[in-house]
Amino acid sequence: MSGGLLVAGTTSDAGKSVVTAGICRWLVRQGVKVAPFKGQNMSLNSFVTREGAEIGRAQAMQAQAARVEPTALMNPVLLKPGGDRSSQVVLMGRPVGEMSARGYHGGRQQALFGTVLECLQELRATYDAVICEGAGSPAEINLRRTDIVNMGIARAAGFPVVVVGDIDRGGVFAQFFGTTALLAPEDQALVSGYLVNKFRGDVSLLEPGLDMLYGLTGRRTFGVLPYAHGLGIDEEDGLRVSLRGAVRESVVAPPVGEDVLRVAVCAVPLMSNFTDVDALAAEPGVVVRFVDRPEELADADLVVVPGTRGTVRALAWLRERGLAGALARRAAEGRPVLGICGGFQALGEHIEDDVESRAGAVEALGLLPVRVRFAPEKTLARPVGEALGEAVEGYEIHHGVADVRGGEPFLDGCRVGAVWGTHWHGSLESDAFRRAFLREVAAAAGRRFVPAPDTSFGALREEQLDRLGDLIEEHADTDALWKLIESGPPGGLPFVPPGAP
Repeated sequence: MSGGLLVAGTTSDAGKSVVTAGICRWLVRQGVKVAPFKGQNMSLNSFVTREGAEIGRAQAMQAQAARVEPTALMNPVLLKPGGDRSSQVVLMGRPVGEMSARGYHGGRQQALFGTVLECLQELRATYDAVICEGAGSPAEINLRRTDIVNMGIARAAGFPVVVVGDIDRGGVFAQFFGTTALLAPEDQALVSGYLVNKFRGDVSLLEPGLDMLYGLTGRRTFGVLPYAHGLGIDEEDGLRVSLRGAVRESVVAPPVGEDVLRVAVCAVPLMSNFTDVDALAAEPGVVVRFVDRPEELADADLVVVPGTRGTVRALAWLRERGLAGALARRAAEGRPVLGICGGFQALGEHIEDDVESRAGAVEALGLLPVRVRFAPEKTLARPVGEALGEAVEGYEIHHGVADVRGGEPFLDGCRVGAVWGTHWHGSLESDAFRRAFLREVAAAAGRRFVPAPDTSFGALREEQLDRLGDLIEEHADTDALWKLIESGPPGGLPFVPPGAP
């Protein structure tokens, strides 16, 4: 077997990442050697592979679903927004510069297409199957000429396309029909069918519509995936703590101790890798929420200032919102604060930034004895170490270089009283360290909270990936999907007018 499939969507957040991961987990259960692929990803949630390459976290999660090690081949182009009109371009895991949206779509994107196809070809030569994820919608007709992630990939590889639609938003039939009808005949010939995602209720009530859709387009619907409560995976972007819902909704998990622990995460602009707090939310008795007002910090036992693609911009936002003052009061009162990556930088004394914001010298919040200088070269690493007497693993993605001038050592950063700071993402996924950290937080906050002794974040994530595989196996026509992956798009698919303008 040597084949592939492109999972496209009628919209952003239709469920492409979930379906791609689910298909990968289903295939690997069948003994198929499978790899995920997304030619171009736009996300502030990224991951560092073992070879030191930066890729989207969604592709790292999909690689885990496929039970393979993630590599830069799986996401050759990553765009990290730095504002409304520009992004950092990461090519093969390394930043190659900042570019406006107009400049990127004006020529640079198409120049990268060769690299994208080379990566796909290398994966196809190594794996039995490659499951590609599209981006946004394939019917973004203004961008089709420079497309390197949707129908551009499908046409170059000859891959069949399955279009996913989120029925929970409403209008899914119009989305399926309109997506197909706005594609050129050559692209339509690859659109092999549809998958309905997030359905609630009686499927028999939906079936007449699916029959009418087939009559209109000549394309089957390969499955109706039910709405899965508490389904948590690493997201590209958005404000949702993925595993919190899973733990609360799938298992009644009261606190082990007498109190719950409340965690407030400052929703800073250009927030990156907010998945860092998923491991906190996985703990029974820990309640995590995102906040943007100082009064919302009042009852928090721990405040997290997360990573951000714009540290200087985040600092200004914290001050404008009154959150900077609230954080200073917390520190003075000995109430816990954790800064991660850009949040760690913001908690320091001084920032010299001629790279990210080009703002030059900027005074930070002064809660930690740290001075930060932004370097042109980005640090990408997978460090291991020890803190609070426990082993810790993490990953680093930052331009800021920290000069720590005091406090107690804490990972690569420091601690002063109840204020901690580190550049390490993912450290809270180390179970023993997370429990030790939460015990420190509970003691400082005066809470009778006790971490559960057996919570395994890795095991919870595996359970979630298995749930994705179950969704495909139980609710999709896997025989039809297998045939598409193995044999390509079926012949004789009708053209749906009007086609691309």
